[in-house]
Amino acid sequence: MTKDENTLILGIGGVGMHLAQRLVHEGHPITVIESDSDLLEHASESLDARLIYGNAMQLSSWHEANAADMGLMIAATNNDSTNMLSSLIADKFGIDRKIVRSRSLDFANDKMFSPDDLKIDLMVHPEELVAQEIYRLVKRASCNDLISVGEGNMLVLAMRINEYSPLLNKTPQELSESHNDFFFRVVAIARGISTIIPRAEEKIRPFDQVFIMACKEDMLPLMNMMKIEHKKIESLMVLGGGLVGRRVAQLLEKEVDIILIENNPERAEKLAADLKDTQVIQGDGTDANILVMAGLDNTESFIATTGDNETNIVSCLLAKHLMNRNNRDPQGGFGKTIALVNKEDYLVLASTIGLDIALNTKISAANEILKFIRRNELLSVAHLHGVDAEVIELHAAPGSEIAGKTLNKLAKNFHQNNILIGGVEQEGVWKVAVGSTEIQPHNRVVAVCSSQNLNKVRQLFS
Repeated sequence: MTKDENTLILGIGGVGMHLAQRLVHEGHPITVIESDSDLLEHASESLDARLIYGNAMQLSSWHEANAADMGLMIAATNNDSTNMLSSLIADKFGIDRKIVRSRSLDFANDKMFSPDDLKIDLMVHPEELVAQEIYRLVKRASCNDLISVGEGNMLVLAMRINEYSPLLNKTPQELSESHNDFFFRVVAIARGISTIIPRAEEKIRPFDQVFIMACKEDMLPLMNMMKIEHKKIESLMVLGGGLVGRRVAQLLEKEVDIILIENNPERAEKLAADLKDTQVIQGDGTDANILVMAGLDNTESFIATTGDNETNIVSCLLAKHLMNRNNRDPQGGFGKTIALVNKEDYLVLASTIGLDIALNTKISAANEILKFIRRNELLSVAHLHGVDAEVIELHAAPGSEIAGKTLNKLAKNFHQNNILIGGVEQEGVWKVAVGSTEIQPHNRVVAVCSSQNLNKVRQLFS
């Protein structure tokens, strides 16, 4: 194992724990420094890593962790100052790559100190990442999500299957046979609490959340075939004026009519003064009467960003019910709900009981950090909302297991490891991959896999 892969994680709370689990699964040797004995005890039950009871601000803990042998340091404690100072300490120990989690945006926007001054290679702002993701999702009003991969040449469409859907009770094989004027692939299905990387004979059922990959030029006819109208959200309601809710309003208030509901009177007053183009209302967002009086009937999207998971889920369900009147599009383009859910166990539950999108600040931060760590191996990584799956772009190395073979010959391997090849670039042209597609050395390929099998994909292509 090389020094580059030796990883020191400071803090084993939400972000740190999620990262540690993912990196251990990928074979990285992990050392953790944590000052909370309860968190350490919890981590010891499920994490195959070296756990040190100590403090990131005590050099003795760094020496005990053999910091000089580390190639990567991730500071993920709950204290921004500790995380930033840790980067300077890591630099003194000769750690090449330093990643810092920060809730504050002050250092991101201040010219007095740059990340370079603090020896930080990547500064991650979890709440900002989620706010930017909500902004992107609101702009994608026509469907649940539309993800760009392959430098925008391939797109992944996410949509919920209802009684009107032309995909209902069809298999991927039947769909490819009946729609041969353009190519697309069903690359993942969320069904209840399960994630399915589908085989050709997998039947699409009611209420499935389906992810479909197609070339950019084929996405418009695909959306037309799915009876998805191209609509723009003009009004939305935000519940909660904390870091995420406030930032969402800032990003969107010049483009969309926004009503923000905040329960805390002092915070509501400050938000009203700061957000010039947002209507701020003080009240309880779980009260249906308040939502209706605030104008939910005339709102096209509802976003819950309070610090309470249950409040966010319940208020989104209530809003969905109130918005889903007879004049609403049955495909769900309007009445979109997005909830901030910071308890991972609730993420899948939220999508199964009717929410359109559930976001998690810890997972968003961890995904951003993982993209940085893997940047030399993988061209890009995107996480699919609502499923335990990743869309990754990578090169087929000469001599790799996949190079020079048709996808049909590797079907058994793909099935065993929950891997699906969605698209490939050959001679400068992107196309949807099918069974007869032969991957050549140096081809750029877009694959979909379950999150835990990302390492299997890397092995297949290296």
